[in-house]
Parts: sequence; structure tokens; C-alpha cells
Amino acid sequence: MEILIKNARLRNVNRLVNIQISEGKITSISGNCKEKAEIEIDAGGRLVLPSFSDMHLHLDSVMTIGIPRYNDSGTLQEGITIWGEYKKKINKEEMKNRARLACEWNASHGTTRIRTHADITESTLSALKGLLELKQEIKSLIDLEVTAFPQDGIMTDKQNQELLEKALELGADNVGIIPHQEFTREDGIKSIEFAFELAKKYSKNIDGHVDETDDENSKFLEVLAANTIRNHYEGRVTAGHCTAMHSYNNAYAAKLFSLLKQANITVVPNPPINIHLQGRFDTYPKRRGMARVKELIQCGINVALGNDCIMDPWYPLGRGDMLHSLYLCVHIAQLTGYYELINSLDLITINSAKALGIIGNYGIEVGKKADLVVVDAFNELETIRDQPARLFVIKAGRLVASTEKRNSHVLRSGKLDPLSFHVG
Repeated sequence: MEILIKNARLRNVNRLVNIQISEGKITSISGNCKEKAEIEIDAGGRLVLPSFSDMHLHLDSVMTIGIPRYNDSGTLQEGITIWGEYKKKINKEEMKNRARLACEWNASHGTTRIRTHADITESTLSALKGLLELKQEIKSLIDLEVTAFPQDGIMTDKQNQELLEKALELGADNVGIIPHQEFTREDGIKSIEFAFELAKKYSKNIDGHVDETDDENSKFLEVLAANTIRNHYEGRVTAGHCTAMHSYNNAYAAKLFSLLKQANITVVPNPPINIHLQGRFDTYPKRRGMARVKELIQCGINVALGNDCIMDPWYPLGRGDMLHSLYLCVHIAQLTGYYELINSLDLITINSAKALGIIGNYGIEVGKKADLVVVDAFNELETIRDQPARLFVIKAGRLVASTEKRNSHVLRSGKLDPLSFHVG
């Protein structure tokens, strides 16, 4: 499929360009283009971005809200309890259908890469097997990575250690951890060490839930970073949530940031879920309960975002839109200076590509893979503010999703006139 995107606006480029795509790659970017293509898209000066990534999503639990019951307390622990009841009867094909729909929602919003977690602490490994199958079935739409996630802990049950290794043998892409969910701090440390043993044995990366709590004494991120350095795993480890960071004192946080930078760990906050689940034990003042995104960025630590949940025991909302996660993030983390806002798009594009190890083939440059999204906005600020339609989504040089422009009208002088949300 050959595609030509005309009159495209790119980040950090002062003129409109034409983007030629052939055989899955970007073949030219120029001011003038006389070539023709099977599909021609006139961006009309709108922004074209490299497609988004969701670095942390639980596809096995999407759209299970209310089954077997609702999470009335809104707490993380009640969500885990409800999921524990649900997964005893999980059906692989039903789960795949839910997950496939969630992937389609993501694609329609410009996301073409998802790192999902599959709970491996149930004996049949149905979620893992289903998501590994879906990975192949949906690869034309989404590049899916599957993390073997020990929801109930690794050291809490000998069987969980065996299931985690079995998941890697079956083809899981990453080794998961959840040290703060172990019985003791000592067990949490052992779980991290065990994960590195498996990661090295099977040549896998590590992708963990780390310190997802308000407890300022939960400090497994430092243990993860130290083990990353000792095992020479720099750049191969991702730490999700890290919400306890919001409760650390500044002196400790400064030391931690230095260690994270040395270990080259990517931190992945999940704004919709973190601010929803954390601070539940607070009265007032109530903590935001999210990793210190602004300070991490200032220290040169790679930060990428995830959505985490879509209508499940932990979160009753969600629609698989990374711009929504980014919109929440810039508010919570106070990334609202003009250049902070402009650069925040890196959190769902470039920074994710670094964490996924695909940065060499990612971005809008000649010769790179044509994974692009045309947004109905004319600049970065409007893209974040308006969360506009993703008019065209292209993956590996194929058009995989499209959305109509917003068509709103408002009463003016006795008649309904078209209403624009573009400014300037």
C-alpha cells in the first residue's frame, strides 16, 4: 500500500511537508511532491505524530466491571480481591474477545503498540495463553508485548514461581514483579532477585509493578535499580506505578533519582488509575499519589505513560486513549508551562519507544517504519487541550483506523452555525 500525506505539520518543523509511504516505510519527506499514491490524505496543515504506545495495560481484565461485583471502596486491594474471584472462572476465548475490542479502541485513538500484563497466578495460565494468541492474531493492528505478571506475588506461593517460569517458556515477552505485594520486605527483595535470575536465563526484560502504594516505607524501587546495575541490565527494566514516590522525603527522593538514572530504568506512571486508587487512606490533606513525573524528567530519567485499566475491578472508566492519560498527567504533575506541555507528548511517543527498544526504527524520518497518526489539531498544545479525533492511523504503512472530524453546531442569530474548536 502506498500512502501520501500532503500538507502535514510536524513537530519542530517550520514548514508543511508531504510524507510519502511505501512498503511499510517512510520513503520521502519534502516540501514538494509530484508523486501519486493509492491513498492520498490532505492533512491541511494538521499535526502528524508518530503513533502512540501504551506502556502498561491489563488486557486480561478489561471490561469486567461489576463481575462478580463492583469495587465499592475504590481501593486497590478490593480490586485485587474481586479479580481473584473472577480469574478462577476465566474463559480464554471470552477474554480474548474483550481484549481484542480494547486493542481496537486503542488503535482508533492512535495507539499501535501496547505492553500488556497477563496474570499468571492462576494454574491454567488462560490469560497468558489467550493474550499470546491474540498477539499473533492482531499484529496487523497492534504490536503487543505480553508481560508475565504475578498478581498475587512470586514468593507468596511456590506454585507462583513455577507458573512464572512456565509463562516464559510459553513465550511471554517480559518478566513481571510486584514486590510490595509479597508477605514481607525480605520476600519482596527475594522476588526481585528471582525475577532477574529468570530474565537472564530466558533473555527477557523486566517489567514490574513497583511500590504501588502510599506507604513511604515501600522502597523496592531502589532494590530494583541496584539489581539492575549489578546484573548489567541497564535499559532493560521498566517500573510501573511507583506511587510511593509521592510520599518520600526530598532527600531520599534525590538519592533514588540518581540511582534510577544510573540504572537507566524507565518509570511508567498510570495517571487515571494512580490518582483514582491512591490517597484512599488519607483524610486531608490528601496526596495525589503519583510518581514525581516533573522531577524525574528534570533528572534525565526516562518516563513513559500507560492507561493501566479499562472498565475493570480497579477502574470503572477508561476508553484506551493515551491522550487522555497524558491530559491527566500534565495536570497532576503540573507540567503546564508552555514548553513542558509541548514536550509532554514525548511521554506517549519517543520515551515509550526508548523503553521498548525500538527508537532506531521509530519516528517521522525517511527510512523508518511508517507508524503515524494524523490528529485533527494544528499544534501540540491543541492536541493535548482538545484531545481531538485521530483522523487517520497508519501502522507499518497500512491505514488501520480513521475517525470523522467533529461536527458541532451552536445557535447563533436564530440558526445553528458550525462551531470550530480550533483557535488561531
